[in-house]
Amino acid sequence: MGSVATDNSIKGSGKDRPERPARTPRRARRRMTGTERREQLLDIGRTLFAERGFEGTSVEEIAAKAGVSKPVVYEHFGGKEGLYAVVVDREMSRLLSMVTGALTAGHPRELLEQAAFALLDYIEQYTDGFHILVRDSPVAQSTGTFASLIGDIATQVEDILGLEFKSRGYDPKLAPIYAQALVGMVALTGQWWLSARKPKKAEVAAHLVNLAWNGLQGLDHSPRLVGHRRT
Repeated sequence: MGSVATDNSIKGSGKDRPERPARTPRRARRRMTGTERREQLLDIGRTLFAERGFEGTSVEEIAAKAGVSKPVVYEHFGGKEGLYAVVVDREMSRLLSMVTGALTAGHPRELLEQAAFALLDYIEQYTDGFHILVRDSPVAQSTGTFASLIGDIATQVEDILGLEFKSRGYDPKLAPIYAQALVGMVALTGQWWLSARKPKKAEVAAHLVNLAWNGLQGLDHSPRLVGHRRT
């Protein structure tokens, strides 16, 4: 009897049972810094504004996609308008920087090519940003508009055209008219190309420069209207 008790005590001691593996402690999720959270909200807002526009995007949706509450969005930007304003300002600065940074050549025709390529490059690489810029901005007072951005780019071209006009005997005071016309032509064509995506970018740039350059080459010093209207 004693031996049986000993055997039972051994069986019940649990020494023959396999040991359970130790649990791996869960790593605590690292909390985003304020700067990281701000950038996350900007990225989410940029995507939603490009897809749905300002009116079609809500603070609730932005917050939900970021995994935060609405007050966090308000804390960083004061609301949807503030977030939108920062997104638009960034895109305007990016495009202006790409265009002005591309104007490095000395020959006027190559400068036209560089400007055309810079805008088409931006449209291709930052399509969401371009979608946002070409929409009517509901917060134009703080961010400006696409038209004002085109005006900024035209100012850069204006200085180049002014020097070229002067060297060719044209009135340099007329350079702003032609600068606005040239930049506007490229911008509107780029907007069309965003949807069409045909022909290839280099071919589009070549045709734009063809029209612009050959038009400039044949400028009259004193252009006249041929119709009856004079005012």
